[in-house]
Amino acid sequence: MSDSTSRLADFDTLEQSFKTVLAPFNGGFASAPFLEAYQHWLKGLAENPDVQVNLFQEGLKRNTEVLEFAQQALKQAECSPSDSDGKVDPRFQHPSWNQFPFNVFARQYQAAGDWLKTASTAVPLTLDQSKQLEFMLTQWLEAISPANSLATNPELLELTKAQGGENLIRGARHLIEDTARVLKKEGAAGTEQFVLGENVAATAGEVIYQNALIELIQYSPATDEVYAQPILIVPAWIMKYYILDLSAKNSLVKFLVDQGHTVFMISWKNPTADDRDLGMDDYLDLGVGAAVDVVSQLIPQRKIHAVGYCIGGTLLSIAAASMAQIHDERLGSITLFAAQTDFSEPGELSLFISEQQLSMLSEKMRLDGVLDSSQMAAAFQLLRPRDLIWSPLIKTYLKGERDAMIDLMAWNADGTRMPYRMHTEYLYRLYLHNELAQGLFPVHGHQVNLSDIKTPFFVVGTETDHVAPWKSVVKVARLVRSGDFTFLLTSGGHNAGIISGRSHPKRTHKVLSHAAGSDFPDLNAWAKETTATPGSWWPVWEAWVAERSGEKVPPPAVGEHPEFQALRPAPGEYVLKR
Repeated sequence: MSDSTSRLADFDTLEQSFKTVLAPFNGGFASAPFLEAYQHWLKGLAENPDVQVNLFQEGLKRNTEVLEFAQQALKQAECSPSDSDGKVDPRFQHPSWNQFPFNVFARQYQAAGDWLKTASTAVPLTLDQSKQLEFMLTQWLEAISPANSLATNPELLELTKAQGGENLIRGARHLIEDTARVLKKEGAAGTEQFVLGENVAATAGEVIYQNALIELIQYSPATDEVYAQPILIVPAWIMKYYILDLSAKNSLVKFLVDQGHTVFMISWKNPTADDRDLGMDDYLDLGVGAAVDVVSQLIPQRKIHAVGYCIGGTLLSIAAASMAQIHDERLGSITLFAAQTDFSEPGELSLFISEQQLSMLSEKMRLDGVLDSSQMAAAFQLLRPRDLIWSPLIKTYLKGERDAMIDLMAWNADGTRMPYRMHTEYLYRLYLHNELAQGLFPVHGHQVNLSDIKTPFFVVGTETDHVAPWKSVVKVARLVRSGDFTFLLTSGGHNAGIISGRSHPKRTHKVLSHAAGSDFPDLNAWAKETTATPGSWWPVWEAWVAERSGEKVPPPAVGEHPEFQALRPAPGEYVLKR
């Protein structure tokens, strides 16, 4: 080994050792890229006197406007803290913010935020650096908002006066209760109202197969006859399956069973450190592969309509490509709910997808064996600090109010873990290197290509999804060779948009059908020009599946097959493990 090679090896070892020491303390989060972006920005400012002068003049102008506003506010009984364009931050729209000095606090805050945004774009940065800098400034600006403090928030002061401080007493009680729940590793307050098997995950069925990674649930029929071809659902293992079987009105499973479908559901094991070496191949073999084999034996000579949600949809796509490669034609159609196959535009999560970030996160997972759900939740909260951090804190601990717990919120508090090997492979191969879209993703050492898939596709995207942006989700249309392709865009986000209920007064949807050989339309123009249809999208998709599911037949027996007998009632054991 040459001296230079030896020095590089020593450096890599030193760097690895440093990450090993640091990982437990930073939760696997690498701050270096964000600090580097900040340093590049400062360096750019320091090296550009003209920019400094312009920013100084801009700051002076804004301060002058604030001083003039303060003088005006002193003279008037009410004065809205609107900016120079007449806009008011939603946090300052309550009439109490029109009173001095609170309107000045709000106006000063808005002016400072506007100046910072101008300054952040004043010097050239790479796209990644711009996003990282914007992220840092957003965290800081959200934290210092006058709306977050009792002393500078007139709404909170009025409430405290009106209630004689009872709101603060309730808030203190909430803080004590929440702290105790965290220390005891209990769920959020109110989650105890939702009991698995009773009022959520309560659709009747049996676990008819179990291995080291999944339980397979077969749901009991609700009609005298069912469609001949069954549905197999592959949920994401980043979440527990019962997001698709919440309370009766929000249960997609119950909706499908009530329409005469035979439904099978994968329930993933919540991995522990002992499962650290489970990889993507294991999730394919023990997950989708095993489930397809069981359903094929239970209902032989029938096509299977496979459904994948989030990363469960990504895994289903990989499995379908692998099956197509060997001419396995057991899948009758593929439906993807908010699932990406092309990760070139991963949305806001791209902030946490870089060599440095993944290297540090991988080291944290290597030490722990798993990635805890709390770490993933923290990342999502930082992407929406106002809505997911500061607003709940103010409401719960200063206003002394709690939102009523609902089934979706209770499910969201019931997190899962990610095994080290699988999640590392997933992040590097898919998010960072985008191997699946390029036909480079390996299954047992052999690369698979989505272009081998000719199965009918139905793809659902949600308008405000920051986990799997809909324009990223629909890219699968250009990767597969399906002559029967339907895309549906629904209002809502990654979870709430999918859980639409069989009827939903606040939901809308748009449908795009794409025939083989036709040009795919411009998505921006399509989304803008297409009139949205009111209501839930569930009936639209169910009708699409039903049309391809064959004739009605007597329902198959549940748990009576010689090899796949009933092991235990749904929801099974795996979903109960915390």
